[in-house]
Amino acid sequence: MITLGEYIVAKQYQFPEASGEFTRLLGSIRLAAKVVNREINKAGLVDIIGATGEENVQGEEQQKLDVYANEKFKAALEARGEVCGVTTEEEENFIIFNSKKQSHSKYVVLMDPLDGSSNIDVNVTIGTIFSIYRRISPVGSPATKEDFLQPGNKQVAAGYVVYGSSTMLVYTTGYGVHGFTCDPSLGVFYLSHENMQIPAQGNIYSINEGNYVKFPDGIKKYIKYCQERDEQTHRPYTSRYIGSLVADFHRNMIKGGVYMYPSFASAPKGKLRLLYECNPMAFLAEQAGGKATDGYRRILDIIPSELHERTPFVCGSRDMVDMVGDFMQEYSADGHPEYHKNIK
Repeated sequence: MITLGEYIVAKQYQFPEASGEFTRLLGSIRLAAKVVNREINKAGLVDIIGATGEENVQGEEQQKLDVYANEKFKAALEARGEVCGVTTEEEENFIIFNSKKQSHSKYVVLMDPLDGSSNIDVNVTIGTIFSIYRRISPVGSPATKEDFLQPGNKQVAAGYVVYGSSTMLVYTTGYGVHGFTCDPSLGVFYLSHENMQIPAQGNIYSINEGNYVKFPDGIKKYIKYCQERDEQTHRPYTSRYIGSLVADFHRNMIKGGVYMYPSFASAPKGKLRLLYECNPMAFLAEQAGGKATDGYRRILDIIPSELHERTPFVCGSRDMVDMVGDFMQEYSADGHPEYHKNIK
């Protein structure tokens, strides 16, 4: 059995310019994931569940595990000294690591330390999402905002950790998608899913249908299409929505399906964050043979303008994502939001 560390070292030849920094960077993410996983598994036994009584920069109520995961990932990334800066869902601004070694680091990390935190108290699957870029500011100087505001097609790596019936770390460096399952008796991630592929067509659609009346017409029409009976296309499709992007994406990655979080009246740009939720998942989806759009355009080509920018998100099996796009073009073509001006 091959461990995550062994696998990363074996693939170093794909990054001859990295000189070991990239390997150590992924190692720090692995370490923080193990620490967070340990605390998640103790939820209910120690005072780690529930809300803190405060809100994050998004205006969302922070959970205790949100704060804990945020601090552990920041600490692990800072301690290894392989990144010059980090931005997370829980921080209003990006964080600069100022030591001499860190200022000479080549990478920045963007992350959602604990995705799906509303599921914590009810023991439902949650996760961590991360995205890694090579800095564009001069090495040796402090990280700048521009280092973080890069389009998704500039990512050098992305991945997620899913904390569920088993704990898995899934990542890509642009050479396929690979999954590692944690052996809880040893605390070691072993290669369990090499070269993961999203089926081109699935029979699962994932969306919060409680917001149906607020959705664009194209999304409404697609949902009705999924619900219609058709023996040739094996419809109706199955509706599955967990409320954690990592969990829904991971299921569709393995079984095939489409995940949708569109815009609606109270969220004209959607609710998911482009930089540390949509971009990393889009990179993974494309590397696994899938696709990710905002309903019209490729997610990875969007030029971001702010750290916590939001975007509609359609991701998963290629044929299903394409069909959602067809419905959007036919029924919602007049609804292109203004942010499309930020797309090349």
